[in-house]
Amino acid sequence: MQGSHRQTEPSSSLQQLVTFELFGEVFALPILDVREIIRLTAITPVPQAPSFVEGVINLRGQIIPIVDLRKRFGVETQTATEETRIIVVELGNGMVIGLIVDAVREVERIPTESILPPPSLVAGSIGSEYIKGISNHADKMIVHIDMRRVFNSNEMNALESAS
Repeated sequence: MQGSHRQTEPSSSLQQLVTFELFGEVFALPILDVREIIRLTAITPVPQAPSFVEGVINLRGQIIPIVDLRKRFGVETQTATEETRIIVVELGNGMVIGLIVDAVREVERIPTESILPPPSLVAGSIGSEYIKGISNHADKMIVHIDMRRVFNSNEMNALESAS
């Protein structure tokens, strides 16, 4: 009989996430959704845009609508600081938008199995329909956002017409 060789199970899959701060909490987006991160720049207002759309920027010839996530989540706005950033994301339908966040933290590698479904009464200030999951990393709770659910179809149309 051959010596028993234990099959090593593949290490759990890791999700690479860009973590950022918003109203004192840590949120995460899949790194594959993030195109780039830029400093806050001059934003051109767009008439009749939804209240959470700050306006548009021209990023290397592409017009990108800019969304203030604080406003979108119904949280009090704050004056921009040196840490304020725009995370440029692709929503999956080819649409690219910029998200104003308080600060970008880092890229985290989090085991997929450590991301738990959101409890029904999670993050009272934002709707649980936006939340893909919750994880703990380095003693901090991280809220995983599903960007494809943050905007309804009417809002998506408004974002498209802004760009």
